[in-house]
Amino acid sequence: MHKLVHNVETGEVIEVDLSSEELAQLAIDQANAEEEQQAKAEAEGKKAAAKAKLAALGLTSDDLKALGLGGN
Repeated sequence: MHKLVHNVETGEVIEVDLSSEELAQLAIDQANAEEEQQAKAEAEGKKAAAKAKLAALGLTSDDLKALGLGGN
């Protein structure tokens, strides 16, 4: 992997290899982003399932709003 280094004084732009520390941090950042995305998808799925269960009980969108559940 490479990164661009821009010297603003000279205007020179060079491409350099990432250091082992930068590569390790990149891997950590990518793993964290993936975990966050999975957690968000799971939360959305649970929210949709909960709303479907409430709707199956006959609760309307207005009922959900009154309960503070949004109703969306």
